[in-house]
Amino acid sequence: MSDAATHSSPNTTRAVGVKVVGLRKSFNGQAVLKGIDLEVLPGEIFVIMGPSGSGKSVLLRHMIGLEEPDAGEILVDGQSIQSPELMDKYRLAMVFQSGALLNSLTVGENVGLYLTEHQLKPPQEIARIVTEKLELVGLKGTDDKFPSELSGGMKKRVAIARALVIDPQLILYDEPTSELDPLSAAVIAEEIASLKQRIAVTSVVVSHDREVAFGIADRIAVIHEGVIVAVGTPEEVRRNPDSIVQKFLNTNFNFHHRKT
Repeated sequence: MSDAATHSSPNTTRAVGVKVVGLRKSFNGQAVLKGIDLEVLPGEIFVIMGPSGSGKSVLLRHMIGLEEPDAGEILVDGQSIQSPELMDKYRLAMVFQSGALLNSLTVGENVGLYLTEHQLKPPQEIARIVTEKLELVGLKGTDDKFPSELSGGMKKRVAIARALVIDPQLILYDEPTSELDPLSAAVIAEEIASLKQRIAVTSVVVSHDREVAFGIADRIAVIHEGVIVAVGTPEEVRRNPDSIVQKFLNTNFNFHHRKT
């Protein structure tokens, strides 16, 4: 299963909030997260931005329970992400940067894989759900195609559809527009934004793409060297006078180098 997910009964349909409290994480003695405090509100699109190596993806992996913190905690709807009870109460999904589709399976089989593997629904019901979720991301009629027949942007949308099969209350996206041309990136951004209007879901998006981030976010957090240096609406972040924030927002290609 390439999309991390927890599953519960379908009667819980509301979006959930996420709170990060004092989160610290080191790898091989090197501190990556240095005391992160964040709150993501139910139903919002929250974008985490920052230069490469700043800790964005590590933070995201903690937020779905794929990493265990050295200190601090992640709370989903007030309950620890590490709590066994959480797995039964809430539906969480993650769309990884690569999309990670299985080339030997059709699009429909990829999307329905989690439900099929865990025998959560009968085959006819799975087929109906798969068709519904593919239509939701604008890929109606692609069930029988193989990943090799799809463009990069279409593969990303299949990965989103796969996350949607459990009707998640929280979706986390790791660089969803990476390696895409601007037009395809814009389509993916529109999909993430439109899901907010169509389903009750909270979205946390890690992205280096400033245009996408400012286009879809309700709020943005900027992380630098494992520390949150700004949080606010797109306009608040854009106006933030902090020199680190302004360097990141106004420097092209290389955060650490400015042309003279």
